[in-house]
Amino acid sequence: MIPLKDDAPRIGTPYVTYALLALNTLAFFLSLNWQWLPPEPSPQILTLFGLVPARLTVVLFNHGYVPWDLISGLGMRYVSTTEAILPFLTSMFLHGGWLHLIFNMWALWIFGDNVEDYLGHSLYLVLYFVCGIAAALLHTLFNIASTVPSVGASGAIAGVMGAYFLLYPRARVLTLVPFFFVFFMWLPAWIVLGYWFVAQFLSGAASSITARGGNSSGIAFWAHVGGFLAGMLLIKVFPARTRRYHYGL
Repeated sequence: MIPLKDDAPRIGTPYVTYALLALNTLAFFLSLNWQWLPPEPSPQILTLFGLVPARLTVVLFNHGYVPWDLISGLGMRYVSTTEAILPFLTSMFLHGGWLHLIFNMWALWIFGDNVEDYLGHSLYLVLYFVCGIAAALLHTLFNIASTVPSVGASGAIAGVMGAYFLLYPRARVLTLVPFFFVFFMWLPAWIVLGYWFVAQFLSGAASSITARGGNSSGIAFWAHVGGFLAGMLLIKVFPARTRRYHYGL
């Protein structure tokens, strides 16, 4: 199921959502290797600024020394704490390809404005980054020895979706449903987002079993799960900006 738009009303202008859309898009274009046709993200940039779980592992358990170079694959090198920690932030603004960027930004466009409208700009930004970090931590936990870089705003956006799931469960979402033929259906948000979360959880469990803790599909399913759960938790803790009517509460 692919969500296309929702009908939940909002009052204010989602300036933070607009800024996040712009920053993610700008970072993607800056990461492209324009010498290729068509241009694609540079593997060196994705490896340097993407989240590599093994970097954190060697910093915590091997005093920062790793017997392989996670960037060039050559020799013993030292991994600094900054090199291990900074990608928890920078990886949120990188994407592995055009479709990765488009689908993430589309989901943020659909669900982000209403969550920002409910929380206000500042708390919404806090929720976004905390969910992104929580997503990265859960991904690292389930892929502790992985040297494959993880990039994308998916975990942070999953947190926005988790918040939306609790705030607007009865809001209607126009959804593309491919089932032999393509159908367009207005479905309650709790069905669309609940289905998505269950699919991510089951896919994450399957990838952990088949890859023995790795992520054989190349998709950070556990990051999606972690971000979604963090969003649900934070929206229960954070206060609303003002009292207003919203679906489901």
